[in-house]
This record gives sequence, structure tokens and C-alpha cells, in this order.
Amino acid sequence: MNKFTHFIGIDVSKEYFDVVFMKQKKESTHNQFINSNKGIKQFIKWIKTFDCTSENTLICLEHTGIYGNLITSHLHLKGFKVWIEMSLRIIKNSGVQRGKNDKIDAERIALYALKNQEEAVIFNPQKREIEKIKKLISLRERLVNYRASLKKIAKEFKDFDLELSKLTDKYQKNTLKGIEKDLQKIENQLDELIKTDEKLNTTFKNITSVSGVGKVTALLLICLTNEFQNFENPRQLACYAGVVPFEYSSGKSVKLKTRVHFMANKKLKKVLHMCALTASKNDPELHQYFERKVKEGKNKILVLNNIRNKIIHRICACVRDNRTYIKKEIA
Repeated sequence: MNKFTHFIGIDVSKEYFDVVFMKQKKESTHNQFINSNKGIKQFIKWIKTFDCTSENTLICLEHTGIYGNLITSHLHLKGFKVWIEMSLRIIKNSGVQRGKNDKIDAERIALYALKNQEEAVIFNPQKREIEKIKKLISLRERLVNYRASLKKIAKEFKDFDLELSKLTDKYQKNTLKGIEKDLQKIENQLDELIKTDEKLNTTFKNITSVSGVGKVTALLLICLTNEFQNFENPRQLACYAGVVPFEYSSGKSVKLKTRVHFMANKKLKKVLHMCALTASKNDPELHQYFERKVKEGKNKILVLNNIRNKIIHRICACVRDNRTYIKKEIA
């Protein structure tokens, strides 16, 4: 028996959001509200006129980044069940689409919630500390990329025009020093945030005890998994990280190489690859595994991918059992 009887689809934009209320597939009501505290209060008041409660109503919206944060936080405080779904899944589930506007999108989202309510993943907000860590990691990444870009430009000038290279170094010297100082402040702030939460601190220590896993990788995993609450098992996390390849074949004529899905998290895959490179050299067990597989004729990238998978399973085991990783003795 389905739990929900009332369904609401929300299409969010920066300035406003469109809402469609639905109880049955062919009956829907539309309204539009300003994306602000005042508009959200009007929205909650409006849906209550349809006898919507926190128990009988499923509210679904697409993942739109910061534009939907205000709505989800208000609805969560009111106890409503919120489902934040990938837009691609909603689009593929909607069949052939003719025409598009905000009202139609909201109706499609409401219909998606009605048809797929048994698969709903109820929104579980991250702790404030996790939100801060996520923003700091994102800022750190931008600063690191900007620093690398400035250094690259200076190096290129040095190879072709020494005078111009010296001029570039002169005017970007203070900028690079400022970036270094800001990066150090971010590192210090991250350390403080980890120490302020006992559970977060314990999880961080357990993850970084795994060979090859450093500070940034551990914090990225904690943020992306909401402290490992968003994934039921290591294989799900491995699929999300682009580690697990899938078969692509049809009949006798179509038989492509196995490959990871294009929707995998590329950033997580990249940092795990660096972890695998480090672990393959410094971890005795994984180093032995890498050397053995290469001697058997296996492709090095394939072997490193297998090591990435092993690292994920080790991390998940440590988090699940609340323990640090213990290296195996190699004879």
C-alpha cells in the first residue's frame, strides 16, 4: 500500500518557483511563488488548503543547487517529506515531451513523484559543519586551480620571452602570496571544523587510516555521502565514483568494451585515482597485487581501477565498523 496520497512537484529557479499539486494523474492545480522566506510561507499556507500534511504528502523537486536550499530547509523544519531527484531521471521517466515551460515541468515532477513514490529517497539535510566543509573544499579547489593557472602563464612566458616573464612575476607575486595565505587559512579552518564534531572527527580518522587516502579525499567522501548515509553498500559508492564498469552489448552485432557510466562523479574518481597510485607504491598488499597483475599481462589502468575499488571497500568497512584500518602482514 502506498504511503502518500498528496503529491507536489516544484520547479525551482533563482527568482521564483512553480508548484503543481496532484492527487490523481489527471487532476492538478498550479501556482507560482517568489523564492524567498515570504514566498515559501505563502506556499506552505497554500498547500494546507488541500489538506496536505507532513504524513500524507510527498514533495518532489529537481536538484538545482543553491536555488532549492531555502525551500528544502523550510519544508524539512515543518516535517514534510522532501524528495530531491536528478533531473535526468525525471526526464527519462516522462516519455516523449512536447513543449516546455515552468508549469509543465512542475507537473511532470509531481507526476513522477506519484508514479514512483515507492522509490522515493527522503531528503536528509547535512549538518552545518558538513555544509561549511563542502563550501571550503570548493573554494580551495578554485584557488588551487587559479594558482596553477598563474604559474603556468609565467612559465610559458619564461620559455619564449624572459623580459615579459619577469614583468608577469613582478605583478602576480603578491597575488600568489595572498592565495597561499588563503589556502593555509582554509586548511586551518577545515582542521577546526573536523575537531568540533566528535562523530565527524572519528569518521575522518577512520577514513584517513586507509592507505593512500588523504585529508581532501576523506572530506570529499564525507560531504558527497553525507557521512556515508546516502549509500547502502560499497558497490553503490563505487558506481557513483566511476569505479565499476558495466557491460554494453546487444545481440551478436553490438558488443562494446565494458565502461563506467557517464554520470559518475568525475571529481571523486580523479582523487581516488591519486589514492590508488599512492597505495600501489606504499601499501605492501596493494603493491604486491599491482605487480602480480601487471606481470599477468593486465592493463595498468585496469589494475589501478581495481585498487580504487579495494580502497572504497576498505573505507566503507572502517566507517561501518567504526575502526581504523589494520594493514595485513605480507610474508
